[in-house]
Amino acid sequence: MPGPKSKISKSRRGMRRSHNALKSMTVHNCPNCGALTKPHHACTSCGYYKGKEVITAKGI
Repeated sequence: MPGPKSKISKSRRGMRRSHNALKSMTVHNCPNCGALTKPHHACTSCGYYKGKEVITAKGI
C-alpha cells in the first residue's frame, strides 16, 4: 500500500485533534439536599427529581 504523499506536521496534526478533548461534566446542586447531581437525572443521595421522590436513596 502506498504511504502518505507528504509528512503531516505536528501543528496540522494538533489542529485536527483539537476537537477530540473530553468535555467537563456539567453538574448542579440538588434543590432538596444540596448534593452535586447531573442535570435531568434523579439525585443519587436523596432520590429526588423535580421535587418528588422517584427512587429510594442508596444511603438511607
